Amino acid sequence: MSSTQAARPTRRGRETLEAIDAAARKVIAQKGFLKMTVADIVKEAGKSPASFYNYYDSREALLEHWAREFQEEARERLRAAERSVGKDPRERVEVAARAHWETYRARLAEMVGVFQLAMINDDFARVWDEICAEAEGRIAHGVEVAQERGYCPGVDARLTARAIVSMLNMFCYENLANGRAAEVDDDACVATLADAWFHAIYWTA
Repeated sequence: MSSTQAARPTRRGRETLEAIDAAARKVIAQKGFLKMTVADIVKEAGKSPASFYNYYDSREALLEHWAREFQEEARERLRAAERSVGKDPRERVEVAARAHWETYRARLAEMVGVFQLAMINDDFARVWDEICAEAEGRIAHGVEVAQERGYCPGVDARLTARAIVSMLNMFCYENLANGRAAEVDDDACVATLADAWFHAIYWTA
């Protein structure tokens, strides 16, 4: 799978790409990714099919580009948040959970599409697994550090990390998708994620 085909060399080109992305988000919100077509996107954007294919090979490539943007935004939110806290494990877990939640909320339409496509497309599932592997590696390292301090003895660090990342993604989807985003209490959801994450690691026999 490829991401965007072309650079964004001109203001007009950037405006076209922004219009395509905005239209795709709107169509996904209305129809879901699985029912969305390129024809739907360009009709909503008021652009030609050639304009779409100038930037993306397919709707799947568009979604891969968005998934990688989600990864980068979550990474940047986490870095910024971690600079504001010390070494207290509970605080660091909470800022990490909030970074994931807030990025998911900000990119909800894209992430609904990611979730749907990863369920049915093996190639895209591998892309999403690759993206999730970064977070899993970071959390697994945190588990190993905690184990050196006597916490969670005997657990598999990698599997624990995978379970936490799966929890983050599914919890965000279940609480924000399908029109529920306006109803949820963000702080309560972040606290719930942080509690589950923290207690999965910071316990002793």
